[in-house]
Amino acid sequence: MSTLDHKLLNAHARGNKPALVRLYAQAADEALDLDAACFYLTHAYIFALELGHDDTPSLHARLAEHGRV
Repeated sequence: MSTLDHKLLNAHARGNKPALVRLYAQAADEALDLDAACFYLTHAYIFALELGHDDTPSLHARLAEHGRV
């Protein structure tokens, strides 16, 4: 399991939603294919929506670029 996977699991266990936004966006950036990237972006976007996070519009735009909204 990668370091990023461990960080994601720890953030989930702690309920650290700001970290989840950041880590899922990072996972999307590091994904090897578009479907995986959009999977991670969707998670980042959902947590961002819940928080009213500043990255919400950019995450939405990234998903929209790929017809995923």
